[in-house]
Amino acid sequence: MTWRAPEVDRRHEPYVADERAMLQGWLDTHRDTLRLKCAGLTAEQLRTPSVEPSGLTLLGLVRHMADVERWWFRIRATAEDVPGLYDDNPDPDADLNDIADADPAEALATLTAEIAAADRAVADLPLAHTFRRARRDGAGSDEISLRWVYVHMIEEYARHNGHADLIRERIDGVTGA
Repeated sequence: MTWRAPEVDRRHEPYVADERAMLQGWLDTHRDTLRLKCAGLTAEQLRTPSVEPSGLTLLGLVRHMADVERWWFRIRATAEDVPGLYDDNPDPDADLNDIADADPAEALATLTAEIAAADRAVADLPLAHTFRRARRDGAGSDEISLRWVYVHMIEEYARHNGHADLIRERIDGVTGA
């Protein structure tokens, strides 16, 4: 029997809610959308790249978003002492690129676990909670709020869900949702 990614019941964003519930609702919708793009596909299909010269795959996107969930919510916002998921790989984009031997079931389970861990990590923090992050250019650091992290994560998922929609369409013609 061929393994297939599990089906997903996508939650939908609230139309009326306070700011935290609205941000969480949109984030959850986008989280579910990525998993929905993978639903019903085989391991081989999840490894299918978009179009040359790109090597972008649904499996790579799942791994990337698991790493990004951990990075922004747990490592940055709450200073939890956990390593990045792919820190032992010399390729800084290993989450996206190193998929030949990656287990899709494990990657989807990791994404689900990281989402739950991220939500738990920030559940009691106010949106105004801030932390410092070293600037990429080495010129000091920036103060970042948890509110910014939510907005950034919604943007990150939205951008990658657009990629996922195109990759899924290439695989089997499924679009939308």
